[in-house]
Amino acid sequence: MSEYTENENVMDEALEAAEETVEETEEIVEAEEAADEETEQAEEVVAEEQDRDAILFDKAQRAARLLRNRRDAISKEADTKAERMSDMVRALKLLELKPKMEQKEMADLLGMSLRALDELMAKAEAEDLVGRIESEEDDKRKVVVFAAEGAVEAAANAKPEKDHYVPSLSDEKIDEKLAERFGKHPAVMLWHISNEFGGECHCPLCQAKFREWLKEKYGTIENLNKSWCTTFWSHIYNSFDQIESPSTKGENELHALKLDWKRFVTYQTIDFIKNEVDAIREGGSELPVTANLMYDFDGLDYKKFKDVLDIVSWDNYPGWHKKEEYVTAVDAAMQHDLMRSIKKAPFLLMESCPSATNWKPINKLKKPGMLLAGSLQAVAHGSDSVLYFQLRQSQGASEKFHGAVIDHYGKEDTRVFREVTEVGEVLEQIQETVGTSMRSQAAVLYDRENDWAIADAQGPRNVDMHYRENVQKNYRALREQGLNVDVIAMEHDLADYKVLAAPMAYMFKDGYEEKLRTYVENGGTLVLSYWSGLVDGTDRCFLDGTPYGLMDVTGIRSAEIDALYDWEENHAIPEAGSHLGISSVYTCKNLCELVEVSDAEVLMRYGEDFYQGYPVLTHKAFGKGHVYYVCADMELGFYQDFYGRVAAEAGLKSPIEFIPEGVAVTVRESEDTEYLFIQNYARKPQAVPVPAEYELLYGTESEVMASLQTRILKKHK
Repeated sequence: MSEYTENENVMDEALEAAEETVEETEEIVEAEEAADEETEQAEEVVAEEQDRDAILFDKAQRAARLLRNRRDAISKEADTKAERMSDMVRALKLLELKPKMEQKEMADLLGMSLRALDELMAKAEAEDLVGRIESEEDDKRKVVVFAAEGAVEAAANAKPEKDHYVPSLSDEKIDEKLAERFGKHPAVMLWHISNEFGGECHCPLCQAKFREWLKEKYGTIENLNKSWCTTFWSHIYNSFDQIESPSTKGENELHALKLDWKRFVTYQTIDFIKNEVDAIREGGSELPVTANLMYDFDGLDYKKFKDVLDIVSWDNYPGWHKKEEYVTAVDAAMQHDLMRSIKKAPFLLMESCPSATNWKPINKLKKPGMLLAGSLQAVAHGSDSVLYFQLRQSQGASEKFHGAVIDHYGKEDTRVFREVTEVGEVLEQIQETVGTSMRSQAAVLYDRENDWAIADAQGPRNVDMHYRENVQKNYRALREQGLNVDVIAMEHDLADYKVLAAPMAYMFKDGYEEKLRTYVENGGTLVLSYWSGLVDGTDRCFLDGTPYGLMDVTGIRSAEIDALYDWEENHAIPEAGSHLGISSVYTCKNLCELVEVSDAEVLMRYGEDFYQGYPVLTHKAFGKGHVYYVCADMELGFYQDFYGRVAAEAGLKSPIEFIPEGVAVTVRESEDTEYLFIQNYARKPQAVPVPAEYELLYGTESEVMASLQTRILKKHK
């Protein structure tokens, strides 16, 4: 028996359906003949009435002409359907005749045939394809009325909305059959569910589903109105049926509506993923599933993917050489750590470019050594793979000039091919790091829902609140202490962290203030900042003071916030004798918050403007922990100085005593071994002394590292 006869049942069902559709097509032809008879009758009526009423004659003649045109259109449609059905039947027969067909070709052909069948069946549901003739008496005159519009409307209604994707039986069957056929193949390691999820749909089906989602979340329309603050500008809803999504044609001034819509889009995407996974499981495969995510993508809340993806993977395309390599490396590192932190587990680098992309404004080549350094950076931050898009350059279409392992020349004697080969050799050399984990004692809060809410807050800066930049300054300064750093959301547990940076935590959803309180009480060091604790999970402002629920923990109350023009700046002046010992003056821009102190220690004060002397950095010991409150958007140098002192106070130590500028240090570990990754992104050689207990796994023996060089060392615990 051929290995493909397992598809016989599917093909039989498709052929059966095809035969039924052919019968329906024959019925259409019969209807066409009936229409011919009706046309003849209409023409007779026209002839009888011609002498009596010239105007009525013209109307009837036009009506008859419309019917003939509709008849011809129906005939053409029937011919087209018959031709397409014939093609489909031939395709299905071809599957029976070619049992040794390539697997991909077979799957594609089966999918094409079944999709064609689905489309024909949907169109066949429009029964009123030939129109109708109604006659009525009016002063003993017959008026012919033609109504073919119903057929057009019925056909349109039978077709799904343009932008709405409904998984069809054929899609599920293909997934299921692929799982049955390849699920136990030794070369198959996991399932790639889909590529770079994105986009949203505002069709009637999704609108209805959105209303269901809202009803389940809020229970009553009164509760929704209260949570959304709909009394402002008379937005009150009387029922869930009145709610529409915030499309370009919809309501866009209700912040909670827009926030919940974004959450719903994530919910729908996850539902789609579950549909795909269910089909694979129905096919008998229990292999893990993944989907490749994108750089800092704000269209979806990736943390919600934690429970539907077995392995997180993502596509990394840094703009190397546009800025100093170290600056770009920090940006890429934060994204690696964000992806790893979703499941707190190793991830996969699904896509990277061997040379230059083709879709950026400027597509610069990677300089020699950059591919290896960037690839090993992913491994250093928790990736168990280095994969490429694309293996071979397409000969045409939109990514024909996108970098590839094999270019249009097609040979091995290229610089890119040699560098890809080098990456492969190094990965073989460090294979023992696969599956090892990363333990982080520091974390930075970067929550997507918080990001959405900040972007839509309408004040104090509507041009740019600089949220991600602020997060990255905190992240970079912690990383420069030689620390592993998780990039987390509000759902993450905090117990493992000695230091938590929560910059611009504008939204405290689901009682997040209590989570922070408990964290500090139990001994954690919390670094909170301006624009924190202002609203709940529906973007409704807290009353009675902010940061909400933490005024006693921080020892301050936020009073006002000043938005600075881009050319304005202020300065933070250190307070003499403060316990942290900061002595330098630092610049602040963009946002300056004014706070009232209750029992916090003031460490720095503003140097200019009417709020000169107001606190810009405070500290309070609370429970077993500490809380620092940063009142302004400080320059990077401040955070580098500040976190050096905070990390020491919290007892955090790097495996390397001195880390030169431009050098990144990361640690992966197994139960018995620690792996130390050292990478030099500076544009000059740097000496990086390493403790004697480490042995070399990869790289040069010398502690002097050239630019873009990587050393990997290990020690037994």
